[in-house]
Amino acid sequence: MIIKSAKFIKSSLKAIDCPETDIHEFTFIGRSNVGKSSLINMLINQKIAKVSRNPGKTLLINHFLINNNWFLVDLPGYGYAKISKKEKRKIENIIIDYFKNRTNLSLTFVLIDIRHEPQLIDLDFISWLSNNNINFKIIFTKADKLKPNQKDKKVKKYLKILFEKIKISPENITCSSKLRLGRDEIMNLIHSEL
Repeated sequence: MIIKSAKFIKSSLKAIDCPETDIHEFTFIGRSNVGKSSLINMLINQKIAKVSRNPGKTLLINHFLINNNWFLVDLPGYGYAKISKKEKRKIENIIIDYFKNRTNLSLTFVLIDIRHEPQLIDLDFISWLSNNNINFKIIFTKADKLKPNQKDKKVKKYLKILFEKIKISPENITCSSKLRLGRDEIMNLIHSEL
């Protein structure tokens, strides 16, 4: 898919405040510091999402209109340890509200840092998506940080644990924003839903 245009439309606190439209939405979500903004910028071929060294930069639902016919939605990162319980609950409520109330959501991409062991917060979130019948795929980010043989082992181990814990085997893509690895696969998945 060729990206001809990409523009920021709005930030929202609740699903009801999101753009009123019936066009497809493709949502990106993951733990804080998983590389979400870098991935979005790589996909769109421009610096449209703010990249920060400080995790937890995205605190609202951000809509970007792509090629004037679909939305890329950047959701807040979850699981950032250095915020209060009240702030964590606020972010959780924003995320749950979005997923429960956006009827034009086509596909969600859950970003997982390939370097780390499965985290309970990710497993719980993936389980929640599955239990709520939300269409999702996993993107393993930061693949450039590992050697090729390590990368494959990490993915296999993660998927094995995921199946043991919650009995699902979601489709997945290994990605590196730095190397532009996985871009075509992600864009093909988006294209297939349009």
